[in-house]
Amino acid sequence: MNKDPFEEYIKESEPAKRDKGYAWHTAIGLQAVDGLKTSEYLVHTAVRNIEGEISFEEANALLQIYYEENPTRDASDRTEEADKVSARIAALLSERAFSFTPNEYLSIHRKLFTGIYSHAGRIRDYNITKKEWVLNGATVLYGSATELRATLDYDFSEEKKFSYRNLSMDEIIHHLAFFVSKLWQIHVFAEGNTRTTAVFFIKYLRTLGFDVTNDIFAENAWYFRNSLVRANYNDLKNGIHETIEYLELFLRNLLLNENHPLHNRTLHISGTFKETEKPDIEITKPDIETLKLDIEKSFQPKTASHILKLREAFPGQTIFGRSAVMKVVDIKASRASDLLRAMVEYGVIESVSGHGKGKYQFRQH
Repeated sequence: MNKDPFEEYIKESEPAKRDKGYAWHTAIGLQAVDGLKTSEYLVHTAVRNIEGEISFEEANALLQIYYEENPTRDASDRTEEADKVSARIAALLSERAFSFTPNEYLSIHRKLFTGIYSHAGRIRDYNITKKEWVLNGATVLYGSATELRATLDYDFSEEKKFSYRNLSMDEIIHHLAFFVSKLWQIHVFAEGNTRTTAVFFIKYLRTLGFDVTNDIFAENAWYFRNSLVRANYNDLKNGIHETIEYLELFLRNLLLNENHPLHNRTLHISGTFKETEKPDIEITKPDIETLKLDIEKSFQPKTASHILKLREAFPGQTIFGRSAVMKVVDIKASRASDLLRAMVEYGVIESVSGHGKGKYQFRQH
């Protein structure tokens, strides 16, 4: 589906349809933080809900029946999770009820992931690490399992005491970025932290008087996650310092409708994929050698080998899709999707329009 099915609803003058369109658009977009994709059935169900044919409860019931009748056979396929969590997020974002408490935060996680994660709504009891592509495989230091509840309570207490009175908008955005980055860093749950934090944060922003009904979360969910990572990572010996500058850009677009470019590659600690001007000529041999060095530096050896093989198979501005990737490097569909996503976010390839869904070409450096 090339056309955004929710665009017409977000522009809709009828408030009910506009708000539901935004809720679904954001809910589906947020699945990108974990690299998940929703199904066409979910989109069809969402449209029926927006049009008033079915309620959110009926939408969730239909999804439950659908996956009982069409069980997932591939353990790595998380489409069912993406669909069900999207429907639950859309329902939560459509509710106006909210309380700024740790229990509300835990409750959101439980509502999103019941029946999906056995630990839904429960604070983790073990320490975790997560390899982050934006950190070249390093991990953020998350909250200690023995101190999670105390840390969560402390952050909420400090935010409740904070006064936004007489602050400039720059100061407000700076503080909001700091607050949400620290809330996320606790990583209270074993899984599902970013989606839970995003839903909670959107609802909190509403209580502060912000509209938050644009497409920033929907279109830039992975940037949001990566900016949270960069806000909580230091590697002083290599000159890397935690920074909320990227979160502030995200929030300025979200809350002030500014238009700062939000490219994940600019967050990568290597600096390899910073924005550069595109030349008008096709890639030359020296450029290929430079690209090879950059790829070998930024990816694991096997992944780098796949990318270089694809670069040889699709020279210049040759357009290709997932099936071609599967054939060239002999990998399965799910792995090909992961590889394509990584290449897009690192700025190695870019999506192209006018040639059907899921088509790409190598960026010209």
